[in-house]
Amino acid sequence: VQLVESGGGLVQPGESLRLSCAASGFTFSGYTMNWYRQGPGKERELVAAVSSAGGSTNYTDSVKGRFTISRDNAKNTVYLQMNSLKLEDTEVYYCNVRMTSRWGLKYDYWGQGTQVTVAS
Repeated sequence: VQLVESGGGLVQPGESLRLSCAASGFTFSGYTMNWYRQGPGKERELVAAVSSAGGSTNYTDSVKGRFTISRDNAKNTVYLQMNSLKLEDTEVYYCNVRMTSRWGLKYDYWGQGTQVTVAS
């Protein structure tokens, strides 16, 4: 399993960024995909999730109405469109997939992370 994020950067408050996560090594269309974020000294937080076919999405309250998660199963890629960025969105963003073995063990796979910095 390989997850490679891209698209982070430095923006001003109110601006937008689009993160991408290219996945390989597994049947992408069969899994819910997630975006997490983590800041210094903070726990990793689930930001958004999209179901395997893309028909269902969930967001943490702090990003509802501003962020949109989507996926392209033909390209094995999941996206996070981030609009109206705020200073507090400054974190490292990680792509994630959770798999469950036949014995019920859960495995989390992570990308390397991409830094999003919002500063005036």
